[in-house]
Amino acid sequence: MTDRQYDFQTIEQRWQQFWHGRNVAYVDTSKVTDKFYMLMMFPYPSGNLHVGHGRNYILGDAVYRYFQMRGRRALNPMGWDAFGLPAENAAIKNKTHPRTWTLENIKRMKDQFYRWGILYDWSKEVTTCLPDYYRWNQWLFLQMVKRDLAYRSYAPVNWCPSCTTVLANEQVVAGGCERCGTLVEGKMLEQWFFRITRYADRLLEGLDTLVQWPERVLTLQRNWIGRSAGSDIQFDIPELNTSVTVFTTRPDTLFGATFLAIAPEHPLAEKMVAPEEQEKLKQLCTRDPEDTAKKGIKARVHAIHPLTGKKMPVWIANFVLMEYGTGAIMSVPGHDQRDFEFARAYDIPIVEVIHKENGFDGNCAYDGPGKLINSGEFDGMDSEDAREAITARLAEQGRGNSMVRYKLRDWLISRQRYWGTPIPMVYCDACGIVPEKEENLPILLPEVELTGRSGNPLASSEEFLTCFCPACGKPARRETDTMDTFVDSSWYYARYITPKEGSGMFNRSLADKWLPIDLYIGGIEHAILHLLYSRFICRVLHDIGMISIEEPFTRLFTQGMIYKFSETTQKLEKMSKSKGNVVPPDELIREYGADTERLYTLFIGPPEKDAEWNDRGVIGAYRFLNRFWNLAMDIREGTEEDCTFGEAENRLLRKFHTTIKKTTRDFEKFHFNTAVSAIMELLNELSAYHQGKVRDKKLEIDTVKAMCKLLHPIAPHITEEVFQIYGGEHSLMETPWPAYNPDLAKEERVTIVIQVNGKLRDQFEVDRGTPEEEIKTMARECENIARHIGNSPIRKVIYVKEKLVNFVI
Repeated sequence: MTDRQYDFQTIEQRWQQFWHGRNVAYVDTSKVTDKFYMLMMFPYPSGNLHVGHGRNYILGDAVYRYFQMRGRRALNPMGWDAFGLPAENAAIKNKTHPRTWTLENIKRMKDQFYRWGILYDWSKEVTTCLPDYYRWNQWLFLQMVKRDLAYRSYAPVNWCPSCTTVLANEQVVAGGCERCGTLVEGKMLEQWFFRITRYADRLLEGLDTLVQWPERVLTLQRNWIGRSAGSDIQFDIPELNTSVTVFTTRPDTLFGATFLAIAPEHPLAEKMVAPEEQEKLKQLCTRDPEDTAKKGIKARVHAIHPLTGKKMPVWIANFVLMEYGTGAIMSVPGHDQRDFEFARAYDIPIVEVIHKENGFDGNCAYDGPGKLINSGEFDGMDSEDAREAITARLAEQGRGNSMVRYKLRDWLISRQRYWGTPIPMVYCDACGIVPEKEENLPILLPEVELTGRSGNPLASSEEFLTCFCPACGKPARRETDTMDTFVDSSWYYARYITPKEGSGMFNRSLADKWLPIDLYIGGIEHAILHLLYSRFICRVLHDIGMISIEEPFTRLFTQGMIYKFSETTQKLEKMSKSKGNVVPPDELIREYGADTERLYTLFIGPPEKDAEWNDRGVIGAYRFLNRFWNLAMDIREGTEEDCTFGEAENRLLRKFHTTIKKTTRDFEKFHFNTAVSAIMELLNELSAYHQGKVRDKKLEIDTVKAMCKLLHPIAPHITEEVFQIYGGEHSLMETPWPAYNPDLAKEERVTIVIQVNGKLRDQFEVDRGTPEEEIKTMARECENIARHIGNSPIRKVIYVKEKLVNFVI
């Protein structure tokens, strides 16, 4: 045995300095040959990355190194999503300025990337809180104002009285602010919006072209846009001398409407309730997602049925949302379950108007098709035909029409906070709301003191507020709202190509050569808003002649979350700072090295799936690297011996080539976990061979070198060191990926029988030696198995090696 120890600290420092000194990730974007643009979603600079973040960035680095070794020179930049409420709150708490806090955090996180051995082209770095970036947010805003894509309007919002800002629906957790926990209030504010709804159909149609996106993400986006074809129907409210329009996809059930229900935030709601119930109305506006009980207030007005002329009660109900339709619905309790539950709770009549062949169930609503009953002249008509006929009758009377509506709402970009891009609009007593001149950009954030107790500090900054009207030159005041940080992240991918461009958002000519992104990697939690807004802004940039593409990301890979078992709650919880369950990488790297963390992170499970972090697994990864190191040193220091190629050599040679084949195939699918398993098996095979009395040293050396190449994207430091010790003249980054002999890589196939509760339901073939967990995963994902299991919990999985998988449900 060698006395030479695996000194990971020295090894990792040496190779990090080597990569950094040689600037190995630099790409000259002005020279485009075999273009490949890959990108990891950029992080918010919170100050410390944890191992949950590492899953995204380590995965991306492994992909990048693999592509480099396969001859693909990838553009791989990185930057910082640096504006936002967390920075402002932290600055208030730590009595510092958000800019100081943010830039210090960026330095800290760059150092963590460095010590992880992650390679980026830092010459392309962008930081969204710096004026050279956010001036182009302002320029984009002005272009949208010119095209009527940006406008100001009143809207109901979630308001956090503690953070004194508007919250998106996703930032409200159990009725409280996700940041501070304060109970959220409903409030009407005049704010700035982007007309994303004008692009709804184009955004939907574009999803059909994204063939390299996960189906799950496409479904989430389609559902969020929520296109619905139906009818708008007008109900008069005589007491208020007005009418309310409702949208329904089931106009055929109109005669079953027994009450009108409106959202608590509806503009008419306050006028409909008595003064003594105004406080109750405010409480209805504050919805707790955990509370599924149907609650409401009976209005002191009535609605008139548009076809029968009968009076209908009006209710303000917590299950009606302003975000969908018109914020008002015709409630048909016989044929809508939510309406049914509300009607039962408040003793409202339930009328059957769609006949159900096996009888109407008095315990639930029937929402299927059928013949119309209790519907006057439309009785006996099929429900599908009745939709058109009833809508036509409403149109004749001027009481309704066919309509397509969307769940999607215009993008509210206003934030009543300091740390964001100032909105470049001016308020003039003479001219009204006036856009700032482009030559005056950027509108800079002033240096102000943050206390956290006086609302938006921009509103009290005379230095910022005072200005002159761009139209008439008279004294005026600036807009004090700042932009949602999703604006920053909606186009940053284009800025990377020419990050120092001073005459525009980016260089149009080079953007057309480098875009779209060939591979975009990020968390599944960004599957809706970030990706949707980026797709929207890309279309806007296309329409104003900035770029030629409409879809920014060709291929999308979304990795799952990292969970950790909580001793407090006795359950798995998403790893996050707010839960206090993060595992910082610094201590891991000090004790076991960056390669150990990288190896375990990629071995923990299929990267697209959620995974549980287990500290014991880290030790296992460290032991594997030590085994690899010690065996490589033993082989190198061993003596050359005369050896005739026999069965032992042929067995190792076959394993050598089958491992290259399998690892290559797994890397192409980003299944680094199974690639690691294959490399571990090759190490076992090599270790067993090395115990023999007579060995072919050249075969051993060739195997070690191949393992260095296969393992390099995952554990780059130790592999560079071993490869150099073995005489490698170049960095592994400059060394071609190993090739395999197809004849030697032929793998024996075995048939796996799949059962559900002992009954044969499917079967498939796999290579002999495929790991158990991979076979179980493949079995579970078979379409026929998924159909038979459905939503039933799996009690047990019985596995007979390379023969059978039986799911017990």
